[in-house]
Amino acid sequence: MTSKGYWIAHATVHDPEIYEKYRKANGPSLAAHGGKFLVRGGDQELVEGEWSPRTVVIEFPSYADALACYKSEGYQSAKALRDPVSEANIIIVEGYLG
Repeated sequence: MTSKGYWIAHATVHDPEIYEKYRKANGPSLAAHGGKFLVRGGDQELVEGEWSPRTVVIEFPSYADALACYKSEGYQSAKALRDPVSEANIIIVEGYLG
């Protein structure tokens, strides 16, 4: 059995209009690699430590799919739209099979 893969991101967005272009542009790459949003913004309450105002969690069929999506030409093109207008921390992590 293969572990799922996840992108976990927290971000601060400085220009919501440009960021919306990034959100639209990343869709085809995420879909091509089986990405599915589990969390996409929404209300959150910080209960420990430090975090950013926006949290995103994306599930992929496998860890390899998650890595391949991030490294893909399509996603990197979308990311180029996001980089000038936001600050992000993103980790790609393998799911637990337990």
